[in-house]
Amino acid sequence: MTFMARHGLAFVAAMAAQIGYSLAAVPRRRKTAAFADHPERGDVPGWVMITLMSAVLVAALLAVAGPALEAMFNQAMDTVGK
Repeated sequence: MTFMARHGLAFVAAMAAQIGYSLAAVPRRRKTAAFADHPERGDVPGWVMITLMSAVLVAALLAVAGPALEAMFNQAMDTVGK
């Protein structure tokens, strides 16, 4: 093992020990009943439902208006191409 490799490993080990020590000193936030009942915590199932409903609405509109939109697009491309 070369001099740099030996000292590099020692440096990495020393830094890891220092980081571990400094992370241990960081105060942790505890989950309490007040934290769990925070009014702005969010409603994951509600967001999932909104996302799914939006996707279904877009798919339905595209199914109904798709041919008309495609015809308008083709007409615009033909006009630009002339």
